[in-house]
Amino acid sequence: MDTTPGDKKEVHWVEVAQTFGLAQAQILAGRLKVEGIPAYAWQEGAGQAAGLLVGLLGAGHVMVPEEYEQEALEILSDEGEIDESE
Repeated sequence: MDTTPGDKKEVHWVEVAQTFGLAQAQILAGRLKVEGIPAYAWQEGAGQAAGLLVGLLGAGHVMVPEEYEQEALEILSDEGEIDESE
């Protein structure tokens, strides 16, 4: 858990999408930010260093605060960015 800058409130981040590599995750996180949803993308350091795009180390992850999870999922599914059956 993190705290927001200047605030004592803890933020619990949840994953809303998993992609092939960091670049795709960054694009999705950017899409959510445009909609006003705090988001960030990350990839395991070893996978990023090795340039992996598949497997556990290659996956990119898109994270949002828990209170934005449903809204983020709706935005990404409306855009066809995620498969709701996952």
